Amino acid sequence: MKHFVIRYRFANGTPEDWHAEIEHFIAALENDPSLKGRIAYRTMRVGDGPEYMHLATAFDDAAAKELGQRAYFEHYTAACEGVAADADVTVTPLTIVAETALRV
Repeated sequence: MKHFVIRYRFANGTPEDWHAEIEHFIAALENDPSLKGRIAYRTMRVGDGPEYMHLATAFDDAAAKELGQRAYFEHYTAACEGVAADADVTVTPLTIVAETALRV
């Protein structure tokens, strides 16, 4: 299992349009017969400010590789860079050290 956090400061466009783009990406993930159930994705806005964080989990290495080959992923990655201040998007791999039994 691989976990990532994606961070950036929203600076270009409207939040409403960006949120619709995020929802479109998530719908594409959930409607992809090969990737459905193999990738979890969540987007959060920090308070009511311009900072955004996305949490992504690929449940197997092949899922992450497959996602990287999808046209909708390439489009979404470019869109994310387009809304970020100075196209500054940071993707950081995460390693779970410990966790509760309840996972959300």
